[in-house]
Amino acid sequence: MDCQMPSMDELESRAWRGLIRVIELLPPALDAQMQRDSNLTHFEFMVLSMLRFAPDSTLRMTALAQGTNASLARLSHVCSRLEGRGLVERFDCPADRRATNVRLTAAGNECVIAAAPGHFATARALVIDHLTPEQLASLAEITEALGLRLDPENRTLPAVESGTPTE
Repeated sequence: MDCQMPSMDELESRAWRGLIRVIELLPPALDAQMQRDSNLTHFEFMVLSMLRFAPDSTLRMTALAQGTNASLARLSHVCSRLEGRGLVERFDCPADRRATNVRLTAAGNECVIAAAPGHFATARALVIDHLTPEQLASLAEITEALGLRLDPENRTLPAVESGTPTE
């Protein structure tokens, strides 16, 4: 029985190790800034952002879980914390009493608007500003290709399409 292990050439290995390094280092850096400046986790910011840009600032829990790539259990725990702080409210879905909706409150809207500039400044400081326009275009192309491969149905969506959220 021939048991060969697939391998990578030097460039493939370098690219793969680089991607893994960024995947491991970026989330805690984003969390640290959010915690320091806004008393939110990065995930909580993404939840609030998705709600902010949803119709009527409301989504079903299942849609919000899908959009943030979170389990319902994790999202429920996070929404409980956010609800306790008055940033979201949960209520029965009028169209399906078995489902729960989540709505961004006025305080949640103010919170996400206040947190956005720091988030974007951190994204610039950690990633955007260190790339040439050509590298940035390549990064966009690469992440779109990988995102399509990992999420062919485009179930997870960016919470903020571009720019800073405004009133």
